[in-house]
Amino acid sequence: MGQMAKNEQEFEQELELFRTECESAAQFFYGYLAIHEVAKRRKSVFRLLNENPLFWNTVSGALQTAAVITIGRVFDQRSPHNLDKVVHLAQDNGTMFSKSALGKRRQAGSPERPQWLDEYLQDVYEPTTGDFQRLRAQIKTYRKIYEANYRELRHKVFAHREASDQAEIDRLVGKTNISEFERLFVFLLSTYKSLWDLFMNGRKPTHRQLRCSVNRTGRLRVPRTSTPGVHQRMIRDTERVLVRAARPSKRMEATRAGSRSRAAHS
Repeated sequence: MGQMAKNEQEFEQELELFRTECESAAQFFYGYLAIHEVAKRRKSVFRLLNENPLFWNTVSGALQTAAVITIGRVFDQRSPHNLDKVVHLAQDNGTMFSKSALGKRRQAGSPERPQWLDEYLQDVYEPTTGDFQRLRAQIKTYRKIYEANYRELRHKVFAHREASDQAEIDRLVGKTNISEFERLFVFLLSTYKSLWDLFMNGRKPTHRQLRCSVNRTGRLRVPRTSTPGVHQRMIRDTERVLVRAARPSKRMEATRAGSRSRAAHS
């Protein structure tokens, strides 16, 4: 295996690890938000959660903890697999984004060059140093937000329980904001999509803003139709599971009907 192939393989593996971390963190975060939002919207779900409080508080707390810890791994430059490592690999091995390198990947080991490939490669974008500088500037902006308002909370409460005084915990929690926290997740998901499109499709790396789901008041928007994006799918799946779980069984409906009938004749 040549050096170019090794570089591509290392980058592709690191990019896939980055994807799994970003999507896992998003699933934890939006699952946590969706549980609370659906309970606010549907009395049957609210009743279900209140009937089984220990289970639902455990699930909710686990999702919240996992979201904070996982996003920390992505932003933490001391983590073995983090956002900076992915970008460094991309910037230090820019030749793997050339038209010829992409052509070989698209050919996928086929002995014959596809007829469509030459025309396809005409519109392929080859990144410049400026592209990676802009991406790194964006990362720096979002890392500052994480470090200022969420890193200390992660380290002292969720990951290592250093803070035991309630006043200290309240101070750390008071620095957070749901809408702001969501922007970190959306940025990470968008960054993965941008790097993947550059590597696999030769598209210019731009920060394509994904739609946020938390409104200005902190309430979660629940999509009514199937939408792309793991964060939107997680909201939909959580709602679907909770609504089905809260739906009374036929036996319960029969019991309630019998109770109403007896009460009417008493």
